[in-house]
Amino acid sequence: MWGRAVVQGVAAGLAGALVMTVAEKVEQRVTGRPDSEVPGRTLARLLGRPDSRRRSMNLAMHFGQGALVGALRGVMAAAGLRGPWASAMFWAVRLTSDQTLENATGVGAPPWTWPRRELAVDLTHKGVYALGTGAVADWLAARQGPGPGQRHAAKRPGRRSGVGPLSRRSG
Repeated sequence: MWGRAVVQGVAAGLAGALVMTVAEKVEQRVTGRPDSEVPGRTLARLLGRPDSRRRSMNLAMHFGQGALVGALRGVMAAAGLRGPWASAMFWAVRLTSDQTLENATGVGAPPWTWPRRELAVDLTHKGVYALGTGAVADWLAARQGPGPGQRHAAKRPGRRSGVGPLSRRSG
């Protein structure tokens, strides 16, 4: 179950990265904002290469990170964490992943130091990624039926102390 969930999450993450890329291109056409070089420069630093401003490095980081982080969303969906709440939780994961890599490599700065417009654009695009990835991951997971968390909620809603996990056979 979990191996399938990871593979489905990778596929969902690639789909989410594609949706985010399309949204970015539409936004850039409207606003005139140029492509960011941060993803490609971050990947170059992670690989120990000279800073790269090549579009191919940007796309490799964009889709590679989307796929890797998407694996977690696939596991979330298989576990029963689906829908808008799960996508909102995942949005924070994607933002954290970006900022950790960008700041660890010295390519980026903490988001609270950014101009507000730049921050709003980034938050919006990562939200589009989270929603797109979530929609695909949830759809793929739903084909296998409810996840363990959903089965538990159907029998014993909420978090209560003294209530152990459901038997793997119940459901």
